[in-house]
Amino acid sequence: MTEIEMAERCGRGDNQARKELYERYAGRMLSICLRYVGDRDTAEDLLHDGFLRAFRYIDKFQWRGEGSLRAWMERLMTNVALQYLRDQKMLTQQVSLDEVRELREEEPEVADIDEIPEEVLMRLIGELPDGYRTVLNLFIFEEKSHKDIAKMLGINEKSSASQFFRAKNLLGKKIKEWITKNR
Repeated sequence: MTEIEMAERCGRGDNQARKELYERYAGRMLSICLRYVGDRDTAEDLLHDGFLRAFRYIDKFQWRGEGSLRAWMERLMTNVALQYLRDQKMLTQQVSLDEVRELREEEPEVADIDEIPEEVLMRLIGELPDGYRTVLNLFIFEEKSHKDIAKMLGINEKSSASQFFRAKNLLGKKIKEWITKNR
């Protein structure tokens, strides 16, 4: 079944199409939820909530060619995860400019990321503090600007940049530690 057929049939309440949509995209959508919340149980809850929302709002989906349904689902899951983090008040970490200056002075070298298996890298990202992880995901994986991230999360643009900087540094340290232990 093509994406457009699946979307149209889901819109009509066709349970077979809903099942196929879930089976086709659940793995990818779970990984998106995990990237944001870092906890598998919570990510599975968000996945469930996201699919319920997708089925409810599938009529809002606009076909733009092959891959557009998956992209729509990815945006929807990202928004579900961000809403969860906002509701849990997990995005309120604030960083002063003095702290950012201190970090720049002690910026670690980033280890060779190619030496780390993808699942280990995703686990390390999942271990970052919520605010750092969220900004890093939005900046790297969703390719959002700090201005867009600030608007999405209701934070200052400089807070987005500083949280990204701190996330990158902390992740760099975690990567170096993992490489050192696993060589």
